Amino acid sequence: MKRSTKTIEQNVVLPLDQIIQGDCIEVLASLPEKSVDLIFADPPYNLQLQNELIRPNQTLVDAVDDEWDKFASLETYDTFTRNWLSAARRVLKEDGAIWVIGSYHNIFRVGSIMMDLGFWILNDVIWHKSNPMPNFRGTRFTNATETMIWAQKSQQQKRYTFNYHAMKNLNEEKQMPNVWHIPLCTGAERIKIDGKKAHSTQKPEALLYRVILSSSETGDVVLDPFFGSGTTGAVAKKLKRHFIGIERESAYVDIARNRIDAIPQSLFTDELLVTNSKRDQPRVNFSALLETGYLAIGQMLYSKSRDHKAVVRADGTLISDEIKGSIHRVAADLLGQSAYNGWDFWYVENANGELISIEYLRETYRSEQIVAE
Repeated sequence: MKRSTKTIEQNVVLPLDQIIQGDCIEVLASLPEKSVDLIFADPPYNLQLQNELIRPNQTLVDAVDDEWDKFASLETYDTFTRNWLSAARRVLKEDGAIWVIGSYHNIFRVGSIMMDLGFWILNDVIWHKSNPMPNFRGTRFTNATETMIWAQKSQQQKRYTFNYHAMKNLNEEKQMPNVWHIPLCTGAERIKIDGKKAHSTQKPEALLYRVILSSSETGDVVLDPFFGSGTTGAVAKKLKRHFIGIERESAYVDIARNRIDAIPQSLFTDELLVTNSKRDQPRVNFSALLETGYLAIGQMLYSKSRDHKAVVRADGTLISDEIKGSIHRVAADLLGQSAYNGWDFWYVENANGELISIEYLRETYRSEQIVAE
């Protein structure tokens, strides 16, 4: 694993791309304030298992019965949660965000404490497991989901990272919903030692892929205070983010370190990790198409269904019967709406009588006039 450091404003060096063994609250206290861009936390769920789980064939279910998931009482768990969340909030940058995953056993308590501490919840995201473990006793519904809370540091926070268009592209150009259908970590991805799970709650990389891609930029620092088998670090490395992992158990530290070291350093350019939106593109006014001959004075524009039409005026506005104004204003008035995007509404007829979107003309203008400069 390549070791690196990063100097921030306080002239304190961050232990980037490293796994620090120790108690997360103590380690977080040693890190500089406001130094981390994104936190992903998969804390103990406090499952409170009372008995062994037996399948109908009388075999024992490999359940989560690790000592690190056991707490003396709900009050003890709440105190632990409040302490690590407070420590995490201190190291989070003013424009940073946090994701916390949990089950019905703990996520409602976690969410309440987060709000008490000043975090501002942006979304709950439901991880729907497409291959959940069945409820063998038949006494409850199959537990097929876990909940992730995505929150910014404070309500007053002016900005946070959300790569909306990257998420939209991952979802076949539809807005990404807050229910993610992702299978449990199985097969070759599941790390095993002597045929047994190396970590009882290893998360699938697909889950972290969406979290990190949606909420950080290349070169950002992603911190995981419950590093476990290192899924956060593995995905961060693949996406060219820095990571800081904190893990108490030495066996998990070794597993995570070996896993991440085995991932080759990404050789592709950062450009492949960036999804540009229309806001990132050079601004082109409708009048520019008129001034450069992509459209002409007196030319007729049509709606896609040809139910509406308007004429282009010399000043770059349109006229449709008695309605006059910008491409947006005329489209909105014709539809009886308060606002509408004219670039999506208007079309021009080509020599073959086919309708061509003025948005297509704008993209052509960008490629021929702006890129060529």
